[in-house]
Amino acid sequence: MDQTLHQILKNHFGFDSFRPLQLDIIKAALVGEDVLALMPTGGGKSLCYQVPALAKEGLCLVISPLIALMNDQVQNLRKKNITAFAIHSGLSRKEVINILKTATQ
Repeated sequence: MDQTLHQILKNHFGFDSFRPLQLDIIKAALVGEDVLALMPTGGGKSLCYQVPALAKEGLCLVISPLIALMNDQVQNLRKKNITAFAIHSGLSRKEVINILKTATQ
C-alpha cells in the first residue's frame, strides 16, 4: 500500500515524500478509521484527503466552510487532470443539480 500511495503522491502532486504525519493520517483513513488531523496552515492537510480519494474507487466528499479554499482546491486538482467540483452558496440550484448528477455518474 505504501508504494501505491507514494506513486500517487509523485505522479499527481510531484512530491517525493510525505510530510510528517501525512502518511499515518492517510493510512488510517484508508482502513476506515475516524481521523481528526490538526495541522498548521500549509502543513499539507489537503493531501490527507486527496491521496486517499485517488487511491480508492468512488466519490470523495470534502466539506469546508471556506468557499475561496474550495475553489482554489478544485482549480488546482483540475490542473492535474483530477476531476473535482465545489458546491457552495454562490451557485444556482441548477448548477448544484448538474454538479451532483455529474459527480454521481
